[in-house]
Amino acid sequence: MSGPELGLAISVFLACAVEAVEALTIVLAVGYTRSWRSSLIGVGVAVLVLAILTAALGPALTALPINVLRVVVGALLLIFGLQWLRKAILRASGLKALHDEREAYEEEMAAARAAGAPDTTFDPYSFTLAFKGVLLEGLEVVFIVLTFGANQHNVGLAAAAAGAAVLAVVLTGVAVRAPLARVPENTLKFAVGAMLTSFGIFWGAEGAGAHWPGSDAALLVIIPATLLLAVGMVTLLRRRAAAAGASVASGAASRA
Repeated sequence: MSGPELGLAISVFLACAVEAVEALTIVLAVGYTRSWRSSLIGVGVAVLVLAILTAALGPALTALPINVLRVVVGALLLIFGLQWLRKAILRASGLKALHDEREAYEEEMAAARAAGAPDTTFDPYSFTLAFKGVLLEGLEVVFIVLTFGANQHNVGLAAAAAGAAVLAVVLTGVAVRAPLARVPENTLKFAVGAMLTSFGIFWGAEGAGAHWPGSDAALLVIIPATLLLAVGMVTLLRRRAAAAGASVASGAASRA
C-alpha cells in the first residue's frame, strides 16, 4: 500500500469510527429500552438507503474532470473539517462542553422510556429513532467515503476502511453492551478535523492549479502545521478565558 493510500485508509477509518460511535449510542439506547427488533429493522433500512446513495453518487463524482473534482472535494472537506475542528477547539479550550457518550446514552434511554412501552411487535418509535440516527451519521460516512475515494480514484479502499471502522465499533459495542464512553471521541474529532481540513487545503489548491513541493509528501507538513495552529488557538483561548475570569473576580473583590 502506497503512502497516499495509507493516509486515505487511516483518515477514512478514524472519521467513520467517530460517526459509528454516535450512531451506536442511539441504537443501543432504543434497543435496550424498547424493541431490538424494530431498532434493527430501522438500522437495516437506513443502511440500504445509504448503499443506494453511494452506488448512485460514486460514479457521478468519479466522472468529473480531475481538477474540478479536487476543487469540489477540497471545498467540501474544508467545510466539514473546519466545522469539526472549530467544535474540537472550543471543547478543548473549555468554551464548549465536552461531548459525553454516556450522558447522551442516558438521555436517549430516558426519552425512550418517556415515550411509553411499545403496544405491538413493531415499535414505530424504535424504528424511527434508529433509522434517523444511522441515516444522519451514515450520510457523513458516505460523504467521507465518496470524497476521499473519488479524489484518489479508489472508492473501494475508502469503502473498505469505512466498513472496517463501523464493524470494529459495532463489535466492541456489542461485546461491552454499553456506549463506548471511554473512546476519546473529542480527541478523535480534533485529529480528524485537522486531517479533513489539511486534505481540503491540499486538494483544493491542486485543483485550482497549485503545485505542492514534494507532491503528496507535502501532506506530511500540512497536517502537523494544521494541528499546531489548532493547538495554538486552544492555548490562546484558554489564556483569554483565564484572563477574563481573573478580571471578573478582581472586579467582584473590589466592589465587596
